[in-house]
Amino acid sequence: MDKTAHNITACVVVIGNEILSGRTQDLNISYIGKRCDELGIRLAECRVIPDVTETIMATVDACRRLFDYVFTTGGIGPTHDDMTTAAIARLFNRQIERNATAVNAMLGYYGQDNLNEARLKMADIPTGAILIDNPVSSAPGFQIENVFVLPGVPLIMQAMFEGITDRLIGGAPMLTGSVVTGLPESVLAAGLSELQNRFHEVTIGSYPFFRKGKLGVNLVMRTTSAGKLTEVTAAVKMLIKNLDGEVIKSP
Repeated sequence: MDKTAHNITACVVVIGNEILSGRTQDLNISYIGKRCDELGIRLAECRVIPDVTETIMATVDACRRLFDYVFTTGGIGPTHDDMTTAAIARLFNRQIERNATAVNAMLGYYGQDNLNEARLKMADIPTGAILIDNPVSSAPGFQIENVFVLPGVPLIMQAMFEGITDRLIGGAPMLTGSVVTGLPESVLAAGLSELQNRFHEVTIGSYPFFRKGKLGVNLVMRTTSAGKLTEVTAAVKMLIKNLDGEVIKSP
């Protein structure tokens, strides 16, 4: 596939019962989304699913066919409910083997006396997978085709994600601008629709807020074109002015 001929897209699949239960707050989606913007990759979708083998397989299989890249987070630890590795192996019809490179990395981190069987489970990798280095705690992730399997712990996931950026082919970086006004969305709605229809290359988002007893709206523009970003930002400010509103904050 010629990735320069279309928008490069990605999906994050967050795997973990603890996320769905609310006991753990996901911090990985925002990090991956921001980095994808910088790499010229559009994070098009995120899915949060439980630690269920069949669900993991079905979700990743669907996403890998829809998007250029799939990043999974969670479920590759040492405990019984860490099912992601086995599910991905089954999806790609791969066997799981104890990877010697992974074992050596973990030996260097834990030492022989502390490298028990539970920890060694994290060195069990689908055959033929490409390892993703873990500079924090040594237990690697892995890549099969366009699927990148990463841990759920944010600090470790972030370090490992930085190690795969050279494997990702992106387009032009996404540029973002914002304008804040005290006008309500209902007043802005018609004008924003007209602007969105006029500027097809720019995504215009409207995000209301309530701060210090006052309502307002943060208007966010996203595009890969610096010229279009400048043009639409000026048009948004003019819209606010024509509606007798005030620009509270802008670039």
